[in-house]
Amino acid sequence: MSEFDAIDSLLASLTPQEELPDTELRRSLREQAGLSKAQVARALGVSPSTVTGWESGRDPAGETRAKYAYLLNGLAAKLTPPDERESPEPESLAPAGDPDGVHAAGDEDDVETLTTPEPCVLCGAPARQRVAGFPQHLDPADCATAATSEPAAPAPRPQGKTSEPRPTRTPSGARPADRAKPPTKRAFQTQSGPLDLIGQAVQAALAAHEGDVETATAALVKKAIPDAMALLDDTRKGGRYDIIAHPWIPDILKKQTAKGADQIWEARPKWTRHELPPGQHEVTALDINGAYLSALKTHLPLGQLEHSTGFDHDRRRAGVHLITPPHWDHEAVLPNPLGQRDEPGPLWVTEPTLRLLLRLSGPKYGLCEAPQIHESYTSGATEGLLEKFRTTLVAARERAIGEQDEVTLEYVKAMYSKFVSTMGESNYNRELYRPDWMHLIRSQAFANLWMKALKAHEEGLTVVRAMGTDELHVIGDWRRVFAEGRGVSEVKVKDLYNAGVTVADEEDLQPGEGE
Repeated sequence: MSEFDAIDSLLASLTPQEELPDTELRRSLREQAGLSKAQVARALGVSPSTVTGWESGRDPAGETRAKYAYLLNGLAAKLTPPDERESPEPESLAPAGDPDGVHAAGDEDDVETLTTPEPCVLCGAPARQRVAGFPQHLDPADCATAATSEPAAPAPRPQGKTSEPRPTRTPSGARPADRAKPPTKRAFQTQSGPLDLIGQAVQAALAAHEGDVETATAALVKKAIPDAMALLDDTRKGGRYDIIAHPWIPDILKKQTAKGADQIWEARPKWTRHELPPGQHEVTALDINGAYLSALKTHLPLGQLEHSTGFDHDRRRAGVHLITPPHWDHEAVLPNPLGQRDEPGPLWVTEPTLRLLLRLSGPKYGLCEAPQIHESYTSGATEGLLEKFRTTLVAARERAIGEQDEVTLEYVKAMYSKFVSTMGESNYNRELYRPDWMHLIRSQAFANLWMKALKAHEEGLTVVRAMGTDELHVIGDWRRVFAEGRGVSEVKVKDLYNAGVTVADEEDLQPGEGE
């Protein structure tokens, strides 16, 4: 073998990278064709969130890149009007003997001429052509003109078309008069909602394992992460905000060592009251149901975190903050809102922790001084970013409890708990890299538990212990303070035990996510 043969062999094995259009055009092509992210994802063998990433700036590689480029090139060819193609096809008439009046105007481009108009997927007005099976105007000017007229009645839903196409994006530089109005009606409607995705997955698992509940549950739990991401994508349809799955992250949110932690303090409660009233007492350990599920409702930053300095807090933004915490004088009866921290001085805390401290320092409670804010990494935020995702899981959980469906119950629990735990630096979820969200959701769960401890204290109960996200120990008639049950807004009894003068030396209980 020549000394150059190995090099030639190596060069021959290389596959040139397929050219991809810019991210805005990728999304525009998909939307103009009326394809959902889920449809594209299924065709390419990826998750819908991966498609979101490709339309936000990331590029696929290898064979997936080649398939994605092939799809985009095909969409561009099919969506190009005939008069703009290099070799336009002559206008065709429906041949005699075509009873439906539908004739392919060119097999190569899959354009059909319709005798009976159907609503355009882009503007909703009558169109006389189908492109790749979707009725639409070949000339964008027709959409703009049709947008000012009365919308057409929706046609019967074609079988297998369940996407909800969005209106075509208009370049930001266009004059207002040149911009087409969005359609007032959709040509296609989704046939099933997010809740059905959960039910269908459970039924499929039970069928695949011939009704074996234990095996089906294990299979569902194993695929809980990708299923949660698919559910997230489905619940985000029509959302006002696009999730940035992989934004730039400051160093304070990155692990300092391979097995270490970052610099964010989550304020996890780990508190036991040192002195009890004299005598023996019956202590009730309460289990807070679905703690992380409730914590999905929190202020989450939408975009890339931006650095700022100063003592002011903007409630329209959310992120992480370097603060000097206030002194806490109520350790004898209530846990410190910051958790058990040994080192004094400034520390990085999350939005829920900061908001809790600001609330407790306000005129309503006056329990501490306001924290000093030195610097922050924040972005514009909303409390409802994951709300439909959360309410879908809550509804599935409640239905499973009502039907005593333990398979669905374990599956839903795995979906939301693993969703939270793997959205940071995790090898189990490569679709979403938001360690800031992970810390904020966890801290919100801790803040929620702390507020339940405060409520118990204000209602005359003796708070004995607060641990993790879901464990609160109290003395007294807790049923007049908290509703009992398995619902997300309810609590249930985890344990009963007697305590004397002190419980400080009692072995720590390991908190677990309650149902």
